[in-house]
Amino acid sequence: MPKIKNHAPEEYYHIYNRGMQKQPIFETDKDRLRFLFLLFAFQGKNTVKNISREIKQSVQSSTLHTLHIKSDLEKEILKDRTVELISFCLMPNHFHLQILEKDEGGIAKYMQRVLTAYTKYFNLRHQKSGHLLQGSYKSVWMENDLQLMHVSAYIHKNPNELPEWKGKEDRYPWSSFQDYIHENRWEKLLSTDIILDHYDNDKINSYKDFVKTNLAKEKTPIY
Repeated sequence: MPKIKNHAPEEYYHIYNRGMQKQPIFETDKDRLRFLFLLFAFQGKNTVKNISREIKQSVQSSTLHTLHIKSDLEKEILKDRTVELISFCLMPNHFHLQILEKDEGGIAKYMQRVLTAYTKYFNLRHQKSGHLLQGSYKSVWMENDLQLMHVSAYIHKNPNELPEWKGKEDRYPWSSFQDYIHENRWEKLLSTDIILDHYDNDKINSYKDFVKTNLAKEKTPIY
């Protein structure tokens, strides 16, 4: 699949990147929660003034691996989104996102905000310096609905690479798979309907079976 950077409104893209020399980019759950908060909060054009305070107030429970973003901030995000996050998976040394561009230039601005903010946080927290990620993020256009569905499955099967999560990708806390087949932890901030609406009946079980039996991850390795 061609890697591109010229995005267009109302088109879907697979975005991914990994750490320099395949080094970890998430060392703790706090790192992962930070990255998730940035992914959700920066979908809108609004400015988040004190990210650390917002995250502290948003953390529901460390056992839930989730955030409860305040309703007023959620409204600001949803009011004028430049992108919509469809699916995600955070792995130890890389990440995968599936994104719908809403405004022209939306993905470029969104990724610049997310990655700049996260790199600054990570280097400060872990007393590091320099580049965290291996160059610029990679972007692949979803040419049709079939590719959209298969990339979604590819993203959600990533945890199978981890020995402790092999065969248990539906329970991996740092992926959106569980938000598709159980309760959506992020509600309107994660647009699961874009994928699930491809099914007429029993959407949740149909999608779960599709991911579990899909060979996209085996046939199209990226990392």
